[in-house]
Amino acid sequence: MYQEFLTTNQTPRLSGYPAVPQSIMTASRSELTDVPLEITGNLPKDLQGYMFMVAPTGSVNSGGLPYPSGDSLLCGDGMIYRLDFSQQNQVKLTTRLVKPPDYYADKATRKGSKYDKYSFRNHGITRFSLSLGVRNQLNTALLPMKFSPDTQERLLVTYDAGRPYEIDTQTLKVVTPIGTNKEWESELTGYNAPFQAFLSTAHPGFDPHTKQMFTVNYGRSIANFLDTIPLIYNLEQLPQEIDEFLTALSSFLRVNFLKDIFDFFSQSLHTILKLYVDLLEKIFKIEIENFVYLIAWDGQGNLERWKLILPDGSPLPIEQSMHQIGVTKDYIILMDTAFTTGLEQVINNPLPENKQAEEILRDLLERPTFPDSLMYIVSRADLKAGQFPANDSQPVTVVVKKAIIPLEIAHFLVDYDNPKGNITLHAAHICGMEVAEWIRKYDVYADNHQTPIPSYLAGMESSETDLGRVGRYVINGDTGNIIESQVLADAECTWGVELYAYPDQDPITKKPLERLDNIYWCSFGLWKDLMTKFIVNMYKHYRNRQVPLEKVLNLANKGIPAYLFRLQTSSKKALKIIDRYQFDPGYMTLSPQFIPRQDAEQPTDGYIVCTVWYENKNEFWIFDANNLASGPLCKLSHPDLDFALTLHTAWLSKISKRQATYNIKVRDDYQELVKQASQKCPEIQELFEREVYPHFE
Repeated sequence: MYQEFLTTNQTPRLSGYPAVPQSIMTASRSELTDVPLEITGNLPKDLQGYMFMVAPTGSVNSGGLPYPSGDSLLCGDGMIYRLDFSQQNQVKLTTRLVKPPDYYADKATRKGSKYDKYSFRNHGITRFSLSLGVRNQLNTALLPMKFSPDTQERLLVTYDAGRPYEIDTQTLKVVTPIGTNKEWESELTGYNAPFQAFLSTAHPGFDPHTKQMFTVNYGRSIANFLDTIPLIYNLEQLPQEIDEFLTALSSFLRVNFLKDIFDFFSQSLHTILKLYVDLLEKIFKIEIENFVYLIAWDGQGNLERWKLILPDGSPLPIEQSMHQIGVTKDYIILMDTAFTTGLEQVINNPLPENKQAEEILRDLLERPTFPDSLMYIVSRADLKAGQFPANDSQPVTVVVKKAIIPLEIAHFLVDYDNPKGNITLHAAHICGMEVAEWIRKYDVYADNHQTPIPSYLAGMESSETDLGRVGRYVINGDTGNIIESQVLADAECTWGVELYAYPDQDPITKKPLERLDNIYWCSFGLWKDLMTKFIVNMYKHYRNRQVPLEKVLNLANKGIPAYLFRLQTSSKKALKIIDRYQFDPGYMTLSPQFIPRQDAEQPTDGYIVCTVWYENKNEFWIFDANNLASGPLCKLSHPDLDFALTLHTAWLSKISKRQATYNIKVRDDYQELVKQASQKCPEIQELFEREVYPHFE
């Protein structure tokens, strides 16, 4: 090994293993229109339609990614990328920032502006202003929909901590949120800010048979006791005292010693803090309760919802997040997913400018994701005559069934068909990995605590600390019992298996597929530069470990490449990886999307488009979906194409100007909340009149 200095920073790294490509750390906020991409290789002549992708791209202050402070890449405004395959021998790219009302409020409160005392700041993967509320960054996923009256497909862009928004597929501009503020319930009832803390799912579901969209709205109680606005307010008002206190602690005591004390007294602290929160709720007239509403929407009317409860009548508790839900013929599947989001991100980083305080609080407060996945099953037969919150009707409760899958899940898919009430669920298990955790500037190598991680990686996701897996489970929808299970771990392909693509239509009948027999997954690989002391310590006693930690560290020292692979998932056969492509060392891939061929005869007749990073380059690669192993058919690039870590995708056969009439007026939607907030901060009304409302009138 030898030391090598990267050109973009002064942090040395030991060479001899693949470096994480620098291009995955950078993103431009420049908007492009119909830019012809450069094509290397042979562009398939039967490639068709439009591929959409969304990714975080920094804040109004950062000017793109990375953040100078090293904040998470997952925090930032969404940028929508659209690839146009509608013309022969060329591909055109159009990009647009997603700009809901809170985007303009964020822009108007930047440092140095008239309203900068109301400014937003990054807290983990969320962005928050004490006076204005929580940003709906709309940077995570997309959902195509076609309701009964529609002549064309419509498209939602989504985020875990906000209402989904419909966009115009032609202009890529946001058109309307789904549901008014009144139809959603905040995680903090009584918190008077215009942009409320609405927790939802980044993956709502659409049923093409019944023409319904399903999503969720939920909140969490004492599990998030540190999310209370009064505590955040106190921390922001007393930064000097907090700085001095934490600095003194770190000077005289080891963090591990503090953590041991914290763990030892955790049960007593939990009881004491519950009493503290109860007191805060009474004093400040806020409520912090568990609740989960399942929401249905027909594309044109008010939202209908049902309050979900356990068989004993208690509220449904969500401890982490509901990043994804699933829709089958007879059931709605909810999952407490291995991904942390919401206001707890604020307390993990209450003082964004004080990295010493951040380091201590992270060591004290951060916990691994749960080793099990809690799944909740809603029978669609019970979804009758729900509540319409727009009309102030009475809540309607529905009892759920609970199932436990003994591995972490962040992403899953379900077969639409559920014969005899049996649900087939396909899952990716990210083992020993915290997706919401990111590399900080002060992080050091797991096997060399004296050497810092290269500084250009600050903001990047940490590595997984065990071999990931893919699974298929058959679960009875009426009892929650797991009837069958298969779990596959592959020493090459399943290191950090995360994002997926799949064919969803029969090419002959043009009808949606009832079962998913093939799923395409991409894996992250294993990277020494992402294996930090912090993440390894957090998963040192990981219950589901398959590969000994020492071996994982040895493998990371050599590096395991990224893969794109096809998983055969038919219930009549054993789980099997039947096709795979190994990327070269130093390459990363994400965001696969299946696109059907024009003359397809089988569901898998088509192409996989994915994002690829290597060195200082980022590109789109196109593979034959029936022959991944043969490598990419062609690669798409452009000097102005600059995206960082990308997320989910969608495909539409056609685009056009939006025809649907459903549209929530921004002024009507926000005026009551703005009025309440203005009682304490009169300038907020002026801010909305001058800087927000004009963009939507």
